[in-house]
Amino acid sequence: MRAVALMILGGLTLAGGTRLFAGDPAAGRKVANMCRTCHGIDGMAQIPIAPNIGGEPEAYLESQLMAFKTGTRENEMMSVVAAGLTAQQISDVSAWYGAHTASASLPEGVNEEDAPDACVSCHGANGIALLPEAPNLAGEVNIYIDTQLKAFRTAKRKHDIMSSIAAEMTDEEIRAVADWYAAVKLEITGPE
Repeated sequence: MRAVALMILGGLTLAGGTRLFAGDPAAGRKVANMCRTCHGIDGMAQIPIAPNIGGEPEAYLESQLMAFKTGTRENEMMSVVAAGLTAQQISDVSAWYGAHTASASLPEGVNEEDAPDACVSCHGANGIALLPEAPNLAGEVNIYIDTQLKAFRTAKRKHDIMSSIAAEMTDEEIRAVADWYAAVKLEITGPE
């Protein structure tokens, strides 16, 4: 059953990578009213267990919401929220948050060369993702990053790259990564 749902709901792109549903940021802002308690209307998290999502790549947001909807990724709150959204609403809210711009700066006196080696090629030294399929980590609360890395390490959460990286990390290394990105100052600006 899950495989069928993935084919139907996860198939938001046609052959050649053309998206089936174009996201409408204005419609997505209306959907985002359901998200604002945890993620804020601009995508700046309001609670420590929620990630900042403003300025994330639209395709990344859409894939994560579809994973919650289809059950390939589970979270007590997000699985319920995503289950109630249509594929078009997922595209729209992804377009809304993706239309924001995330920028980040390292704390004064901190050098990029000191950034966690295992993370910088995808997430950048300042936590702004360098790849469209990687999330931004800038300004996330350290407990959120710590929890996600441990979920990858224990296979509670699975990803082709992150699972193997986290599997090799000690608790101390995970905490150092979490503290590094938590110390980065994040700014999210809305669409013009």
